[in-house]
Amino acid sequence: MNLDQLVKRIHTASGKQPADIVIKHAKVLDVYNLRLITGDVAISDGKFAGIGEYNGRKTIDAKNKILVPSLIDAHVHIESAMVPPSQFARAVLPHGVTAVVTDPHEIGNVLGAEGISFMIEDSEQIPLDVFFMLPSCVPSTPFENAGAVLTAKELKSFYSHPRVLGLAEVMDFPSVRNAEPSMIQKLLDALQNDKKIDGHAAGLTSDALNVYKSAGINTDHECVNAEEALERIQRGMYVLIREGSVAKNLEQLLPAINTHNARRFMFCTDDKHLDDLISEGSVDHNVRLAIKHGIDPYLAIQMASLNVAECYGLNKGAIAPGLDADFLLLNDLEEFDIHHVYHGGKLVAENGITPFEPTPLPPHDIRNTVHVPELNKETLTITLENKYANVIEVIPNQIVTKHLKLKVETNTDHNFIPSEENDLIKLAVIERHHDTGNIGLGIVKGLGVQTGAIATTVGHDSHNVIVAGTNDDDIITAVNTLRDIGGGLVVVNDGDIVGELALPIAGLLSKKDYQTVNQGLLKLDSALEKVGAPNHFNPFLTLSFLSLPVIPELKLTDMGLFDVTTFKHISIEE
Repeated sequence: MNLDQLVKRIHTASGKQPADIVIKHAKVLDVYNLRLITGDVAISDGKFAGIGEYNGRKTIDAKNKILVPSLIDAHVHIESAMVPPSQFARAVLPHGVTAVVTDPHEIGNVLGAEGISFMIEDSEQIPLDVFFMLPSCVPSTPFENAGAVLTAKELKSFYSHPRVLGLAEVMDFPSVRNAEPSMIQKLLDALQNDKKIDGHAAGLTSDALNVYKSAGINTDHECVNAEEALERIQRGMYVLIREGSVAKNLEQLLPAINTHNARRFMFCTDDKHLDDLISEGSVDHNVRLAIKHGIDPYLAIQMASLNVAECYGLNKGAIAPGLDADFLLLNDLEEFDIHHVYHGGKLVAENGITPFEPTPLPPHDIRNTVHVPELNKETLTITLENKYANVIEVIPNQIVTKHLKLKVETNTDHNFIPSEENDLIKLAVIERHHDTGNIGLGIVKGLGVQTGAIATTVGHDSHNVIVAGTNDDDIITAVNTLRDIGGGLVVVNDGDIVGELALPIAGLLSKKDYQTVNQGLLKLDSALEKVGAPNHFNPFLTLSFLSLPVIPELKLTDMGLFDVTTFKHISIEE
């Protein structure tokens, strides 16, 4: 802001000069007092200047619609939508989201600092405010191989960027608890730069939460029940209520909210596929779902706007003088039916459509990232002398898994035989960054694939190739296809490629527009039907989390089966 802008805003607020824009005939949601008020809303240079009686150079007749602050996604990995930020904006703006707090640790795990720079550059000059939390754990643990290592020194250079807010979800709790120098330096750099620190407290005890909070970590999006949420609130943390494509925790967490603690809750999507964003929505879906389950609509909107803004220090989140003029006009409050979306006082979406067209992608050479060894049946063999195995069980619509110990079928050579009848199939994680040749093998139950194989280079967080299948031939075909297309998602059945979506940018993102990518995802849904995959949860997104060794209970990395409860690798054979 310069002198002239400040004087102009003051004169606009006092009525000495007309506003740039005045909104009339609206019911205005006061998210501070949780009530509807009336009055003209004045806007000057993209900021709210006042509520009262105003004249403007331009008048918007709200026609008795409800004016509310636009929404902020408190924690999202844009890469999970499989498009860059500029295309992601086109998908979420019609859903009333004009700001997001993102952690680019997916592309950071593949490309390091260059990946972060790409995401920042591609989010410049778009009508979506993309704020960044810097990846704190790349790789997420020392028990896997990622494409890059992000040190405190590399992260520190980003803190001068105005849209970098702090340090993203700290997943490596043992390093915090043990005050390991590399982690302590990252925490200290964030605190000394007056930045925020996000948490990732999946399965942590009350004592562990004390350690987290003492380290300056103030948020958590991994709560799965009301008791966990209240423990975090009691320690002064913010709880982010997540409703993504796999992890859906909203209904379980709503009982924790009351009039005394509601200001400590926010909404987020974390990881949500593009097709779900388009059809279901972003955090607007969280708002509608919360209202459906009995949360007061004013409170639900407050959680999706003001609470996020205050937690992260953003000049947003309310219809109030001095704040960014980001707002929505609703046809209906209970249904959260969005008619118009404004960012900085400018119309950016209307009736589900945005006119925004992004500029070309930044000129980064971030392709050719899939390097896998030649596979054969011997490299995929799981030998079990006693027929008992440690098995990963999928929990539909959750990223946590169960650790089972089961008797499985084997042949005369004691090699595991997948069983469609018992929903037990082979799982492999193949290192794709440094030609190590590492292949982690395991058995998964509950993924629902009845024939063929599915594979992807989207494997949180190190993003190695992860593949699940009922037979070795289709597994090999799926992995080789990923190599040939530069990464993405593939469905194979009886040797035929029945579905694929290429993601050549780091094996995570498409170069195509979001509508084309969405059509590709819809075609993949049809392909999944051909291999008998279920439709009550997302098999690909579920698969992508089976390699994340910081989420309980049992996961698989390129280095083998990993017990998250003991934080060590274990044998497949029980």
